[in-house]
Amino acid sequence: MKAVIAKSFERIHRSNLVGMGIIPLCFKPGEDAETLGLTGHECYSIDLPSNVSEIRPGQDVTVVTDNGKSFTCTLRFDTEVMMETQPCFSPQNRISFIS
Repeated sequence: MKAVIAKSFERIHRSNLVGMGIIPLCFKPGEDAETLGLTGHECYSIDLPSNVSEIRPGQDVTVVTDNGKSFTCTLRFDTEVMMETQPCFSPQNRISFIS
């Protein structure tokens, strides 16, 4: 699974990421890579529900780095349709670690 974590997304960019099978995540207000001390070289584990039907648009998820830092991001699937078209939620693509 691949994901992008950003402060915000324009709608078209978010839609393009979803179309490519990339999960769009946003930092919580007041947080970003700098304030969280992230370098971009970490590996991240995203705590998504194991049952895809439990994932909701705008849901908060926990992200943990390989060095133990943990923070919350918002899942930026803004509609059910976006989630239905997301190829990463197919069973063969359900893994936790991304780079």
